[in-house]
Amino acid sequence: MKIPPLQQEFVLHFGEMGSRWGINRTVGQIYALLFLSANALNADQITEALGISRSNASMGLKELQAWRLVRLKHVPGDRKDHFTTPDDLWEIVRILIEERKKREIDPTLTKLRALEMQGPAGDDYSEARISELREMIEMMTGFYEDMARLETEKLVRLMTYGSRIAGLIDKVGGVFPSKNR
Repeated sequence: MKIPPLQQEFVLHFGEMGSRWGINRTVGQIYALLFLSANALNADQITEALGISRSNASMGLKELQAWRLVRLKHVPGDRKDHFTTPDDLWEIVRILIEERKKREIDPTLTKLRALEMQGPAGDDYSEARISELREMIEMMTGFYEDMARLETEKLVRLMTYGSRIAGLIDKVGGVFPSKNR
């Protein structure tokens, strides 16, 4: 299976970016190949297209399945497992954010809360910074949870308003109470 030049360039770039995002380069390339493929691919097709070992393809597919970024798809008349990505780009973004939150933000928040529960340690500055950080992360995760509940159409509309929202906040000023006041 030969990859057209446009796809090849995208796959290579995604592999490079994957390594910057903390995933294996090959995993990024597998995802990019599946993302651009109009049809679900099996591990042999992925192996051939990317020039990687079968075991490397299998490990990459398992990792992508653990992230819920690829799905198993059965092709009638073929006993091999085929893989595809979700069609909806917003679903992909939501999955990525949710998985990153679960793997990176939630453990940090748990640790910060545990540190605060240890009680005073005599280091007022460090204790205050830990509390500030926990409060900020809780605020951000609360905002994330609010946005995650929005229907995609409403979220897109909200995002298109961009800086106009900041201007609106400036105009209403003291009309809405702030938690920080």
